[in-house]
Amino acid sequence: MIAWLAHEQQPLPPLSQALGAESQAPGLLAAGGSLTPRRLAEAYAQGVFPWYGEGQPILWWSPDPRMVLPVAEFALSRSLRKTIRRFIATPGCEVRIDSALADVLRACATTPRDGQSGTWIVAEMIAAYRAWPAVHSFETWIDGRLAGGLYGVCLGRMFYGESMFARRTDASKIALAALVCFCRANGIDLIDCQQRTEHLASLGAREIARTDFQRLITPRVRGPAVPDWVYHASHWQHLRAAPQRMPTEDLAA
Repeated sequence: MIAWLAHEQQPLPPLSQALGAESQAPGLLAAGGSLTPRRLAEAYAQGVFPWYGEGQPILWWSPDPRMVLPVAEFALSRSLRKTIRRFIATPGCEVRIDSALADVLRACATTPRDGQSGTWIVAEMIAAYRAWPAVHSFETWIDGRLAGGLYGVCLGRMFYGESMFARRTDASKIALAALVCFCRANGIDLIDCQQRTEHLASLGAREIARTDFQRLITPRVRGPAVPDWVYHASHWQHLRAAPQRMPTEDLAA
C-alpha cells in the first residue's frame, strides 16, 4: 500500500516506504495531494518528484537506484565539442536562461520520443512549474527560434533535471552542456537525472543507491541560492578543462 495525501499539511511518507523492485511500480511513494510550491519544495528537497499521466492522480516517486550526473564527469565527446565550437562561433546562435520557460515546458510535453506514447508533462504540471520560481530553463536559440532546451528545478546548490527536447540536431545537448558550464561556474556539482537512459549514461550519468542520493542532496539543497540566473558567454570556458573523474566511493561519501 502507498500513502494517499489527503491534504496539504500531510507530509510525504519516509522514502523507505516506496514500493520496491518486486512491485509493478518500483519507486512509487505516494499519491494525491497537489502541485503547490510548498508541496513541490518539500518533495524535491527529499529527492521526490511527481510523475503521472492524464486521468491519473498525482503520483510521487523516489526511484532506487537514482541516476545522477556528477558535473565534473560530464562526457564531452569530440564531435559534441566541435558542435559547440561551431555554435558559439555562428552569428544568431545563443543560449538563454528562462526566456521561454513556458515554451520549453510545452515542447518537452509535445515532442515525440522513441518508445513513448503520450506525455507525463500534463497541463496541471506545466501550470505548476510555470508558477514555481525554482524551475528554470536552458534554451538553445538559432536565428531567433527556439531550437532545443531543457528545464529543471534548482534548490540551493542542487539541480534536478526534468526533461529536454530538440528541434535541431544536438540542440538539447548544447543546452545540457550550457547547464553544466553554468553549474560549474556557480558551485553546483551534481545534477539529478531521475532514471537511467542510455543517452544520459553516454553523457557521464550513472546510477547510485537512493540512500546515497539522499545523503548527497541534503547539504546541497541547504546551500545558498544561485544569485544570478543569467547565462554569460564566459561560462563556456568551463568546458575547456578535461573532466576529472570522481571515484564512486567519493560520490557516495
